[in-house]
Amino acid sequence: MPRMDVTEMPFAKLYSLLVAKAEKKGRTRQEVDQVTGWLTGYTPEQLAAMEQSEISYGEFFRAAPAINPNCTLITGKICGVRVEEIEDPLMRQIRYLDKLVDELAKGRPMGKILRK
Repeated sequence: MPRMDVTEMPFAKLYSLLVAKAEKKGRTRQEVDQVTGWLTGYTPEQLAAMEQSEISYGEFFRAAPAINPNCTLITGKICGVRVEEIEDPLMRQIRYLDKLVDELAKGRPMGKILRK
């Protein structure tokens, strides 16, 4: 069976995994929504609506209201790959969110996660 491209997977399924990862480490869904909103420009209400929709993960990022220009400050490795070296812009945005949630789960202060 061929592996499904992450961009074609349902947003609701992947987002729930990000929330679960953060909650397992004592962080909250609101914090995941906050870092996701910082990166993409979505409001918590829009995120909740997207979780009830059939939108794919790729379309979620392609339709983002405003990718934060400071996202280029997100550096480091996620899944063994340096996020700043990912050439495909869509995959880089996806990994930026992975990195933000990873930092959240590791207890990093919100101000540092949001590159303030």
